[in-house]
Amino acid sequence: MEIWDLYNKNKEFTGQTMIRGETVPENCYHLVVHVWIHDGNGRYLISQRSKSRRKNPLLWECVGGSVLTGENSLAAALRETEEEVGVKLSPSSGRLLFSKVRDVINNVPFSDIVDVWLFKYNGSVELENATTDEVEQARWMTVDGIKELWDEGALVPTLGYFFTEVKGE
Repeated sequence: MEIWDLYNKNKEFTGQTMIRGETVPENCYHLVVHVWIHDGNGRYLISQRSKSRRKNPLLWECVGGSVLTGENSLAAALRETEEEVGVKLSPSSGRLLFSKVRDVINNVPFSDIVDVWLFKYNGSVELENATTDEVEQARWMTVDGIKELWDEGALVPTLGYFFTEVKGE
């Protein structure tokens, strides 16, 4: 069972929590991280969601997930990366690119605030080191390769911001 802290639109903790799967209370948001990892040579690590995932099975994405109660955004980014792709990132190798309140996306209520992180890492990725089975496979891809996935509808549809706000950073 995951427990999330709740925030207001200004990303201020409200003192409330909720259990994953419950409806987010009105005027509240839970915090989510997206972690883009680049190797310094124009490639980004992306992963394919497991076929057993309830939402967007087998689509490609960056590492990401919900921030757990008592956790900050950076700690969640590091935890999610280790859980999903088995990579231990150095906290000093990353930076927060932006935060965005997401009320509704494509007519679906999100009620979250996404913190988008960019980390530099050029080591190996061995999925057997992952602590969850959320990822089917992971690979390094160029922006052009990621764009091909996007054009084919094989990238999670909420990640279109990559092409305007992440690539080239």
